[in-house]
Amino acid sequence: MKERLKSWTLILLVASSLVQTYFLIYRLPGSDSVLTSETNYVKTESMGQEKKIENLVFPDKMLIHQGEKKHTIFYPGVTFYDLIYTRLESRSFNNFQRRSIQSADWAQIRSENEGIELSFSGGVPVSLLERVMRLTPDSVFQGEMINRIWIYIDEKNAKPHALFFSARGDVVYEARQFDMTVEDIRQHVNFGKNAPLYELVNNQYYIPVDDLETTQPVVYAGLFTTEQMQRNLFFDPGITRNIQEKDGSQIYTDSKRSLQIKQEQRWMSYTDPSAPGAGGSSPIRDVLAAVDFVNQHGGWDASYQMKLRSSDENRTNVMFQQYYGAYPVLDTPSFRFGTISLQIQQETASVYERSLLYLKGGEQSSKKVMLPGGEPLKKQLETVGKGKTIRDLTPVYQPELTNDGLKLAPEWRVTFGDGSVTEILAVPVTTASNTTQTKPDRETKR
Repeated sequence: MKERLKSWTLILLVASSLVQTYFLIYRLPGSDSVLTSETNYVKTESMGQEKKIENLVFPDKMLIHQGEKKHTIFYPGVTFYDLIYTRLESRSFNNFQRRSIQSADWAQIRSENEGIELSFSGGVPVSLLERVMRLTPDSVFQGEMINRIWIYIDEKNAKPHALFFSARGDVVYEARQFDMTVEDIRQHVNFGKNAPLYELVNNQYYIPVDDLETTQPVVYAGLFTTEQMQRNLFFDPGITRNIQEKDGSQIYTDSKRSLQIKQEQRWMSYTDPSAPGAGGSSPIRDVLAAVDFVNQHGGWDASYQMKLRSSDENRTNVMFQQYYGAYPVLDTPSFRFGTISLQIQQETASVYERSLLYLKGGEQSSKKVMLPGGEPLKKQLETVGKGKTIRDLTPVYQPELTNDGLKLAPEWRVTFGDGSVTEILAVPVTTASNTTQTKPDRETKR
């Protein structure tokens, strides 16, 4: 009897040891495993929020076409933008038919018919769009990049249409089946009835009929330390070496990876030459890997929008554009802020760049300013354009460092056909009737 009891005790001890070993290696179900593969990242100290790709894919502007050449624009974070976009996310679209871009007079349709147009600057892969909208997978356009979704009412026969425009600019895909009625679309259009009116210029860009009232906030900001980034990006920060560059920047390396800190610009650049080589990259998997990498190595301090810059069989370049409220925050050569950029090779980050500055949340102060509109804006566009074709006009925030925060100054960002840009400043509300200012010599090539 004693021998049997000893045997059962030994069995229980061995089983208990095996269970403990299992949990030590794999942790509890549903939590992150200690074991990692080449495409999984080691979880480090929490520095910012984590996000899913669904939080990072959204239109940069929502155009409301009211017919009779009347338009308005809602930007991210605006109440009606959020309301309409949330409703559209729950609608289903399927049975897509390919059409040539020359199959209709889109300028006439835009001017005469009521509708909603979502603009995705640069384009979004359909496979990512399927994560935020109910699109039935369709081989007709599964590999496409979509830069516009346009839902409108054909006033002649009171029929709704849903169109998805290719970023290539040569084809459009129409959803032959979608669960929106004429009344649904008209209700959404009615949200824009009391909003500022915009005029379509040269069938390319929109300007507000009147000056556009907005705010200039000063927001609280913090600064990631070099030690934080070292702990965050190296498996063993204790073995890193420090190299002082002639330009004043510091490089930290563990012989495989390197972290360059530019203190003057408050900017960091991380490179991993040991990332997998050429061949086998999938843009979608790479984008998801980029989101995971940022989640684990710095996190997110605000709203960001995903922009797929380029991709091929070797690598994927993805950028995340920071937003504050309704407008994107500019990243300029003179002040690096507002973007997170990565180069991904086979789901592994080979390059990772971002500002060391981050938004803490909350505003120190805020004042109302006016972005010029109407005829004064047209005259300024003629002056700054110097005969160039204007491709886009959008409001942005220009960041400026203060004692313990960032001032975000609203501006019009003018993008020309050759890719160059310039900005037109806002003015305080009290002097909105006076002449506005234009930044001299701010044109840069992007």
